[in-house]
Amino acid sequence: MKQSIVIFMVLCLIAPTVAQQKWQGKFEQLDQTLPTPNSYRAASGAPGVNYWQQRADYDIDVDLNEDTHVITGKETITYHNNAPEVLRYLWLQLDQNNLSNGNMTDKTETNRVRDSIPAKFFPLAGDTYGYDGGFKIKSVKDAATGNNLPFTINFTMMRVDIPTPMKTGDKYSFVVEWSYVEKDRMKFSERGGYEIFPEDGNALYTIAQWFPRMCVFDDYEGWQNKQFIGQGEYALVFGNYRVRITVPSDHIVGATGMLQNPKDVLTKEQIERFEKAKKTFDAPVFIVTEDEAKKKEKVRSKKKSTWDFYAENVRDFAFATSRKFIWDAQAVKVGDKTPLAQSLYSREGNPLWAKESTKAIKNTLEVYSERSFDYPYPTAYSVHTANQGMEYPMICFNGGRPKPDGTWSHRTYESMVGVIIHEVGHNYFPMIVNSDERQWSWMDEGLNSFLEREVKRERYPDVNISWGSPKGMAGYMRGDKNMMRPIMWHSDNIPGGDFGPNAYGKPAAALTLLRETVMGPELFDKAFKEYSQRWMFKHPKPADFFRTMEDASAVDLDWFWRGWFYTVDNVDVELDEVKWFKVKAEAKGVENKVKAQKGDLASAKAKATDFSNGPQEFTITNTPESSYGDFRNRVNDAEVKQKLADKNIYEVTLKNKGGLVTPLVIEWTYKDGSKEIERIPAEIWRLNEQEVKKVFVKDKEVTNVVIDPAGETGEVNPADNVFPKKATESKFDQLKKN
Repeated sequence: MKQSIVIFMVLCLIAPTVAQQKWQGKFEQLDQTLPTPNSYRAASGAPGVNYWQQRADYDIDVDLNEDTHVITGKETITYHNNAPEVLRYLWLQLDQNNLSNGNMTDKTETNRVRDSIPAKFFPLAGDTYGYDGGFKIKSVKDAATGNNLPFTINFTMMRVDIPTPMKTGDKYSFVVEWSYVEKDRMKFSERGGYEIFPEDGNALYTIAQWFPRMCVFDDYEGWQNKQFIGQGEYALVFGNYRVRITVPSDHIVGATGMLQNPKDVLTKEQIERFEKAKKTFDAPVFIVTEDEAKKKEKVRSKKKSTWDFYAENVRDFAFATSRKFIWDAQAVKVGDKTPLAQSLYSREGNPLWAKESTKAIKNTLEVYSERSFDYPYPTAYSVHTANQGMEYPMICFNGGRPKPDGTWSHRTYESMVGVIIHEVGHNYFPMIVNSDERQWSWMDEGLNSFLEREVKRERYPDVNISWGSPKGMAGYMRGDKNMMRPIMWHSDNIPGGDFGPNAYGKPAAALTLLRETVMGPELFDKAFKEYSQRWMFKHPKPADFFRTMEDASAVDLDWFWRGWFYTVDNVDVELDEVKWFKVKAEAKGVENKVKAQKGDLASAKAKATDFSNGPQEFTITNTPESSYGDFRNRVNDAEVKQKLADKNIYEVTLKNKGGLVTPLVIEWTYKDGSKEIERIPAEIWRLNEQEVKKVFVKDKEVTNVVIDPAGETGEVNPADNVFPKKATESKFDQLKKN
């Protein structure tokens, strides 16, 4: 302790100045930016003592016409008003209307004519396909009386006027009948649809956003009825679902929830296999084999069967159906629960899907549960599709298809494993920690991409994990700031090409930096788990996340949220200069002392470019009596001089060129070949956001200094992070070599 006091005194004496700067408030608190805490949302980031949320229960009958691809449904919605205010009307989402004639997406999309335009990108492509999209609302009625209810459709939103205002604690049931034509997902880049397999003429359906769904009404903004125009996804209400799905009798159906009537739709052998899978932990059990699925491809059943599913406390419902499905399942141990991991895929997905899909579900549930909360639902499906990936409670649709000969590239394998982990992971964020995707995509995509990368890091050493790391995002963050938007930006207002990095990659990189460099794994993991468990089955907002991470860790992160989430700054720290000093032996006589000081000042004027000229010398004088108050009495001047007599002292000058304040990771290489990593918190920039000088005392002689040697802070320009400076070739010199 005494030695550290001595060193501190020296550092204070030899580096007392602060350069002039342009203050930008990078370390100011976010208090005035974030919503004011109240009894609904506490200052700690937890739900407040008076927190409330609405509930909507659904009872649905739906029928699929495989010949016309028409989905016809009838739903009874029971809406529970838990809000401390009266509701006179209700808002529902009609997401299929995003593809109706005259939809807002087409009206507001900007484009131009070029020399050549692929037909699929032409503005009238939907009309070219002859597709008549959107919901056809047959009726909206009071469930008790059967009376028609007035309703108004505004693009993708439908207002239903109820006969009697709903007071706090009231519930109201109404019935909606509707239909729509399902789309060909190979023509429309949408989240659901069907794929026709030319070889056998059969279809694989992934049915999503397929019924009118209640909008969220909350304490934050009342009705969340912002239009669905394609990019920003969904804000949804928790409730219980009973859904009866009628399809051709040779189809296999997977859906949100658990099957209630297996004896009506499965063979005796399939039921036995299904029950066996619930108790099998070491490998998947095939409920429908590939050979069995192939046989069904050849003959279409003319009969229909109804699959009855029940799901409790979910925010949405989706299903998949096809006669082509191979079906395997395996139990997973998560805490005191044993959810069933299930995969549905056509033979076109094999052998890759049989090998990897259910395994990826298992890995995801285990790692995510460890980092957040034990998976509470009874099952998790992964369903094979030709492209993309999309998530719903307990079920997701995932791409990744091998070549026709059954082989696949490593890239296909990485992509498939990644998309399954990601989409299964969405069960946690936002299906359970139910953030508003319509406005804040990063709250589910970013958090989920971070955990996806953690699963890969722990379970898939052969998979590249650069995406979503600070180093992996440096290229993006180095880009044109005029084309970027901050992470804290409304989902639909992020330019399309920027959406992936903005909502997925950059937030994941930020959280990786937060865990590995800023907070440390132990503190981060505890805080992240606290947030996850506080907001299970609730509706968190960005401030709830920011506040909880600080509340549960005692780490002030306002500078971090401000820089990474509210700006498009990047990490670009220049290691401007390193000066090497040694303490000068005490001079004899005043004249010699003055000459020595003049010599030191002259040598300091020349900017050091390496260590070849040896150290500069400086003199330690006695501490003035008035300096540092009582602290002066605890420091012995002679002892200070003795402690530093043989030390190497380095003054490091760092410049913040990118604007994003950052922790410093410094690698020292010594003359004997050894290395040392030193870490300094970002608060080093708090008094000067543009330039800092810091003095380090070392026993050994330094030959090389590198800032952020592994790229863990997201440094965008590593070339100026090294001292001695390395000569870089000009573009002219590079051209001369070629």
